[in-house]
Amino acid sequence: MNQGQCWEEYALQHLSAQGLRLVQRNYHCRFGEIDLVMWHDSTLVFVEVRYRKSSRYGSAAESVTQSKRRRLLLTAGHYLQRQRLLPEPPCRFDVVAIGGAQGEAFEWIMDAFGE
Repeated sequence: MNQGQCWEEYALQHLSAQGLRLVQRNYHCRFGEIDLVMWHDSTLVFVEVRYRKSSRYGSAAESVTQSKRRRLLLTAGHYLQRQRLLPEPPCRFDVVAIGGAQGEAFEWIMDAFGE
């Protein structure tokens, strides 16, 4: 298991303990990848997990750029088309930002792209 997978597992365990249920890990398409797809009650949640050992170049949360956000939105749209969930459930994008050498800084940003 590589370091990215370890942090995704760490995030998954935390979110599962909060009542979210895993649907799929690492959904890939031509637009990009979504780390975790989960249900939170009746809401489909697309989760981006970011890790930064040091905040020298910005925090883990700040590493989700406009470009990354755009790719996540396109990838989620692709996922929804492929799954054909009818009616389409409410959806949101969460970011799990993990920082520090041991992951001591853990932040779960629910509805990170909400206006």
